[in-house]
Amino acid sequence: MEQLQGKKALITGGSRGLGKATALALAAEGVSIAITGRDETALQKTVSEIEALGVKAIYSVFDISDFEAVKKGISKIKEAFGDVDILINNAGVAAFGSFLEMDPQQWEDIMKTNVFGMYYVTHEILPGMIAKNTGDIINVSSTAGIRGNAGTSAYSASKFAVIGLSEALMMEVRKHNIRVSTLMPSTIASDMSLALKITDGNPDTVLQPEDFAELVVAQLKFNRRVLLKSASIWSTNP
Repeated sequence: MEQLQGKKALITGGSRGLGKATALALAAEGVSIAITGRDETALQKTVSEIEALGVKAIYSVFDISDFEAVKKGISKIKEAFGDVDILINNAGVAAFGSFLEMDPQQWEDIMKTNVFGMYYVTHEILPGMIAKNTGDIINVSSTAGIRGNAGTSAYSASKFAVIGLSEALMMEVRKHNIRVSTLMPSTIASDMSLALKITDGNPDTVLQPEDFAELVVAQLKFNRRVLLKSASIWSTNP
């Protein structure tokens, strides 16, 4: 079993929802945490909660869809933190509407954040992992990335792309002892899902962010010889 204590993790979109739950779960395992997002107040609050668990925590404010902002933000994290051992590409956006009704700019924005944002952040982190010949990259897709539905063309396209990019990168960097995996949760009671009214968040019937965090921690503890290529999680209640 892999020991997590003393490792360093970077989590995008780490101030709320899945990202925050994962940050707290990893911190409880002794992992130092860097989180990113666009809401500085929320990031500061989450950092305080992480630090209360006895580990180092820092944050950086930037929009992952802006490559120049990503480069500056990641550079600041590296200066304060050094190279990270674990990258969790969690940040994402969603909007729904018919193919013709959705504004083209909104379509483009979803792709920029969910696909290019993941690419930009990974682009800046991967060289450090290759240099150390080890690392873990977890990319968050969605079950919408394995099955499209009416009204989800932009979101599904972006999440399908996440899966394809992840699989290609996995094959490319395995020789460097870097594990790349894709997680595809079904509906979770995250801030985004609640705001979009996708779910009522009932903890008796709907997946919670903590359920996702448990999966992340479990897979990171696998022996280094084990690579989880992908996994999807669903609630037991339809």
